[in-house]
Amino acid sequence: MTANKSTNQAFVIDADKGLQKLIAVLAAEGYQVVGPRLEDGAIVYAELASSADLPVGVKDKQDGGNYRIVKGREGVYFDYVVGPHSWKRYLFPPEQKICEFRRQGKAFRIVEETPDVPAYAFIGARPCELQAMQIHDRVFDNGEFADPAYLARRDAAFVVAVNCTQAGGTCFCASMNTGPKASGGFDLALTEIAEKSRHVFVVEVGSQRGQEIVAKLKGAAATDGDVSKADALVKKAAAKMGREMVDDVGPLLKRNLESNRWYEISKRCLSCANCTLVCPTCFCNTVEDVTDLTGANAVRNRRWDSCFTMDFSYIHGGSIRREGASRYRQWMTHKLSSWFDQFEQSGCVGCGRCITWCPVGIDITQEARAIRDSEGRA
Repeated sequence: MTANKSTNQAFVIDADKGLQKLIAVLAAEGYQVVGPRLEDGAIVYAELASSADLPVGVKDKQDGGNYRIVKGREGVYFDYVVGPHSWKRYLFPPEQKICEFRRQGKAFRIVEETPDVPAYAFIGARPCELQAMQIHDRVFDNGEFADPAYLARRDAAFVVAVNCTQAGGTCFCASMNTGPKASGGFDLALTEIAEKSRHVFVVEVGSQRGQEIVAKLKGAAATDGDVSKADALVKKAAAKMGREMVDDVGPLLKRNLESNRWYEISKRCLSCANCTLVCPTCFCNTVEDVTDLTGANAVRNRRWDSCFTMDFSYIHGGSIRREGASRYRQWMTHKLSSWFDQFEQSGCVGCGRCITWCPVGIDITQEARAIRDSEGRA
């Protein structure tokens, strides 16, 4: 048995009072606190006024094309995993004004603006989502072509991660090495320990800002027993993943660009773009200009797009990817293979959203396995 010896790496706060105080302290520091809420039968991310806004005593059941909220353990705050929202909606908004033009004589001038950068505090970011944020850092913080609006929002954000003690039916983060325990990218990381006699959060500090906030919570030093319990719960979740990605999927897909499986998938795929919209790492976007009726003012906006839309691959003469098979192949091979060529890592974090929220239940892990199996028969 591990002795209950104090550690210097973690603290313990009461689940109810401690979580409420954390939200209050962050709000007092000027952060707009955002976290999971139960709305319209799903766990979504929205502004939190207190811990009472969090979904308590509920869990989710997820499978291909299926999502349901059911009763969970009474009083437990984080018995569920991820829903249809991801944090990219706050760091990389669905629509953003790039610039505005106003007519001045026969020409237009660019209207200089000071962007309003909200300071968000994210409560409940899962380890796979932390990895997604770091992937976007590679995309939008890339030297000469860096996105200043993204960088400003990212720099201002305070991230409170929650290690997963439950695995969802479509989760496969363990096989992608992105969870279920946060390895970095957070200011504070919480692990919920819900026992009959004791309900607490073990708090790990990941930054100087996190250290300053946790000092105001006045939590007790965690014991080795607390840390061991937290680690055991996370390991249990890792052993119960609902899905698993095949090994060496990147090279596998590169070898099978002409596989007949792409056409089998296209018979089911609706090209609805749900998978890309719920994905925490997809960053495809388009730019559109809007003018007023007088023609004196124009606004250029950037909004989310998807490689599943016909117009996304449009160039002079028409769209390159006209068939559903080529569009699905583009998405899957970019996500799991050619992303390595661009960003030296996978573009998939194993959150399972693309499986859950696909209307026809197409499963990216199952399709990768089918391509591998068909290769073996060739």
